[in-house]
Amino acid sequence: MPLLGVNIDHVATLRQARRGVDPDPVWAAVEAQLGGADIITAHLREDRRHINDDDIRRLRSVLQVPLNIEMAAVPDIRKIAIQTKPDMVTLVPEKRTEVTTEGGLDVQQQWMMLRSYIAPLKKNGILTSAFIDADVAQVRAAADAGFDICELHTGPYSLATGNRRAIEIDRLRLAAEAVVNHGMQLNAGHGLNFTNVTKVAALPHMAELHIGHSIISRSVFVGLREAVRLMRELIQI
Repeated sequence: MPLLGVNIDHVATLRQARRGVDPDPVWAAVEAQLGGADIITAHLREDRRHINDDDIRRLRSVLQVPLNIEMAAVPDIRKIAIQTKPDMVTLVPEKRTEVTTEGGLDVQQQWMMLRSYIAPLKKNGILTSAFIDADVAQVRAAADAGFDICELHTGPYSLATGNRRAIEIDRLRLAAEAVVNHGMQLNAGHGLNFTNVTKVAALPHMAELHIGHSIISRSVFVGLREAVRLMRELIQI
């Protein structure tokens, strides 16, 4: 049964709408823990549009579960990661104009740079994850770069309808097999919700699912602890 990583970015998004202090994403992380979250994920973007540096420091000091920082492969964010020492970092692509992450990291085109970039993180005992499209070539490149984990981008599956959904789950299955065969941990995330998560959770060797928007959205109506609990029930069937 996969572990559940709860992404708290959108709590910070709501806070930034008024540029105040409420709602506090760190408080949300505690509530998620109480609901059964196994991991807390927070994306520290270069533009700091939601999570900020102080959030990361406070999360590290209060969490009783592992912290995963999503980040672009830039020196300033790596410095913060080394200072705060999360349990894991997940490298993702970033565009200033995007609403949310639009695709996986192109490890194949920059694996040598990424190998150098993650070396100090690994030296400090931080697990490194590559957020990639469900593509066997990208999986192979992530292994060559030295990543410990691949998080498969489930966005295309989540958006697919009809026969296309079966095609996308097959793509995820093939990529998942490649991740395991290359000796890396298998994670997945992006766009997963209460109606589409079970098939991804059921993929062999799935270790972690990282889910944010759908859980935070459900929490508006039922509370964050209950929303996390409901998602845990779905992925552990």
